[in-house]
Amino acid sequence: MRKSVRCGNIIIGGGAPISIQSMTNVDTRDVKNVTEQIRALEEAGCEIVRLAVPDMEAAEAFSLIKKNVKIPLVADIHFDYRLAIAAIKNGADKVRINPGNIGSVDRIKAVVEAAKERNIPIRVGVNSGSLEKDIVKKNGGVTAEGLAESALHNVKLLEDMDFDDIVISLKSSNVRLNYEAHKLIFKQTQHPLHIGITESGTVNSGKLKSAIGIGGLLLAGIGDTMRVSLTGDPVKEVFFARDILKSIGIRSSGINLISCPTCGRTKVDLESIALQVEEAVKKIEPLREAKGLPPITVAVMGCVVNGPGEAKEADFGVAGGDGKGVLFAKGEIVKTVSESMIVDELVNLISNC
Repeated sequence: MRKSVRCGNIIIGGGAPISIQSMTNVDTRDVKNVTEQIRALEEAGCEIVRLAVPDMEAAEAFSLIKKNVKIPLVADIHFDYRLAIAAIKNGADKVRINPGNIGSVDRIKAVVEAAKERNIPIRVGVNSGSLEKDIVKKNGGVTAEGLAESALHNVKLLEDMDFDDIVISLKSSNVRLNYEAHKLIFKQTQHPLHIGITESGTVNSGKLKSAIGIGGLLLAGIGDTMRVSLTGDPVKEVFFARDILKSIGIRSSGINLISCPTCGRTKVDLESIALQVEEAVKKIEPLREAKGLPPITVAVMGCVVNGPGEAKEADFGVAGGDGKGVLFAKGEIVKTVSESMIVDELVNLISNC
């Protein structure tokens, strides 16, 4: 079994459930707005949130933010070791650094000692875009072997300081390179791994890369905590991370939505109905999970041929008719409603189960 660390109230590694992370994209110094975004991330099902720390004011804001949220907070540090120490003293539950960018051994040691004192882990973050020049030259470019070598080198710097509460992150925007690097490091260390595809792109293109890259790693048994990185609202990252975990059976308390592809028999606007139901269940899922409720299947079907049978097999469902829909719950017909009421009525059934 892999090693484990504690980040606030979340265990990473050691067989613990794979935790979902995200990162705020508003100014950390703006305590009010960043707190509101963190709360939105929590409601979506985020379990660990990372905040950028560009200066001392941002580091000191941690103490104020901590008073308003329950979720563990990670300080994202680049270059200035003093910011890492300040964030730790102000309540950060974990710090993310690249030891190679921090500077001298004494500076790295100062961060390690602060983390030891507060008993918090350090995430060693290595990115293909900032790989050490000597490693790039040695390998003839950015390679999987180079990413793994850089991560292990930086981890050893901390281990030599008698520090073992480490999470490793090595990311690339190249899905295959990312996969190969994780396969290499998985065999060479027992430290928990934070996985993801960095700079994956917009919601559309980034979701595809993340589904393949993160999903492939998880199916191979690699990964202890994860972040889907998308350009835009970080809440969407959390929703999609949940979708990935759910689709491969790692999260069992979600809502499985099935819908038909539509055909010439469809007499309701099934695409719009399915999309509205999909958005609604994303908000219901974290609430069900928090209550420990079992997984359910929701069917949104478009016609009377396969619709009734599929809907009846699901926990909840609707079979479309001519401008109306027949609602089902646990295999039984509940009622027939007009097309305009299908979404509200179906969501109400799911919410009250």
